[in-house]
Amino acid sequence: MSTIFSKIINGDIPCYKIAEDDRFFAFLDINPLVKGHTLVVPKQETDYLFDLDDNLLADMNVFAKKIAVAQKQVIDCKRVGVAVLGLEVPHAHIHLIPMNSEADINFRNPKLELSADEFEAIAKAIREQVRI
Repeated sequence: MSTIFSKIINGDIPCYKIAEDDRFFAFLDINPLVKGHTLVVPKQETDYLFDLDDNLLADMNVFAKKIAVAQKQVIDCKRVGVAVLGLEVPHAHIHLIPMNSEADINFRNPKLELSADEFEAIAKAIREQVRI
């Protein structure tokens, strides 16, 4: 059975896509902690991040770095934080979260409610900066 992330990758569920290549896909989290909160996933459906092949895991981090560099150019933040939780969806993923303080990456914080237009504007701005 496909995960929700596989359905997003396949286009069965809409998303605010940031970037993709032949092995990875990045899109905005629809329940963001902050503006620009992005998920990076491998197209290969694997439950646990550290079950990925070493080369795929390394390349996923390089792909994520390219997204984080683009986020930093668009979102007013000091850094882009990285979080790996992986319990809510059985598909390996990395959260890239623009942050100005450690409080910005607290998953207990209320999630932002953004309009479709706001999501699309953020995705477009980041997408235009990504160099894949």
